[in-house]
Amino acid sequence: MITIWIDDGTRTFQPVTTGKVTWTLERQGVPGKLTFSVLLDTEFPIQEGYRVCAFCDDTAFFYGFVFEKGWGKEKEMDITAYDQLRYLKNKDTYCYVNKTATDVIRMIADDFNLSVGELADTKFVIAERQEPDKTLFDIILMALTMTTIAIKEMFVLYDDYGKLTLKNIADMRLDIGIWPDTAGDYDYSSSIDGDTYNQIKVAIDNEKTGKRDIYIAKHSENINAWGVLQYYHKAEKDDNGQAVADSLLLQYNRKTKKLSVKNVIGDVRVRAGCLFPVFLNLGEKKLSNYMLVEKVSHTWEGNKYLMDLTLKGREMFG
Repeated sequence: MITIWIDDGTRTFQPVTTGKVTWTLERQGVPGKLTFSVLLDTEFPIQEGYRVCAFCDDTAFFYGFVFEKGWGKEKEMDITAYDQLRYLKNKDTYCYVNKTATDVIRMIADDFNLSVGELADTKFVIAERQEPDKTLFDIILMALTMTTIAIKEMFVLYDDYGKLTLKNIADMRLDIGIWPDTAGDYDYSSSIDGDTYNQIKVAIDNEKTGKRDIYIAKHSENINAWGVLQYYHKAEKDDNGQAVADSLLLQYNRKTKKLSVKNVIGDVRVRAGCLFPVFLNLGEKKLSNYMLVEKVSHTWEGNKYLMDLTLKGREMFG
C-alpha cells in the first residue's frame, strides 16, 4: 500500500493518486526521483517546492520536493519530486586543505543548508584540493573517488528520508536476494569495453623540476589477451604516484559484468549502493554471490509492487 502526503508549509494534504508511482535511485551523481499522478484538487493547488513524503505500508521511504508538474489526462496532474540530493547539482568553487570526504560533505551541507544524518568516517585525509566551477556532486564524488583509490573502500552517498547519509558499501549488504522464481526477465553481459583498463599511467607535476613525473602499473597477461587499455590519471603533488597506479590497476583490471533484472518482488530497503545477493544460472556460469546495485526503479501499480534493477559486479564475480 503506497501513501503520499504533500505539505505546503502550513497544511498537509493526501492527494488521490492515479496510475503508477515510481521511485528511482542511482548510485552516484543523480538525486532520488519520485514520479506519480494525482487528481486535481482546487482546494489544494500543488506548487513547485512543496514537500512530498511517501510511505510503503508504514515505512517512510521518500522525502523530497516538487520540482515539476504537468497535465496529461483531464483532471490529472503529473508530479516529479526529487530528494535533497537534487541541490547537489548546484555549481560552486571550493578550495580546501586537510579534509576527508566526510568533512567535504559536511562543509557543503552547511553552506547550502542541507540536512545531514549518519555520515561514515572515510578517514583518508586529502591534503589539498581545488575544485573550480564544479557541481557539488562532482566535488563530493571526486573526494570519494580519491578515498577509494587510497584505502580501497567504496562509499555511497544517498538521501535517507531527508537526511544526507554516507555509508561504506560493506555495511549495505541485504539479506534478501534474487532467485529464478523471484525474478522476471534478465539480461547479462560481460565486457572489456567500459571501465576496464590493464595499464595505468599516473602523472604528478613536480614543482622542483618543472616537469611531470610519470608512474605506470600494468598487467602483461591481460595486455596480451585484450591489447593495451590505458587509464590516465592526474594525481596530486602529495600523492604516492606508484601506489595510486597500483591501486587503480587493482580496481580496473577486470571484466565488467552487468546484470539487469526486471519484475523483482519489491522491497523499499533496496537502494542504489546496496550489495544484493543473486542466485541465477546465466548460461556461461552460475551466479551465487553479491552484486552492487547501480540503479533501481521501484514501481507500485494497483496491488503490484515490483522492482527493476541494474547490478554491477567486478570483484563480486569469480
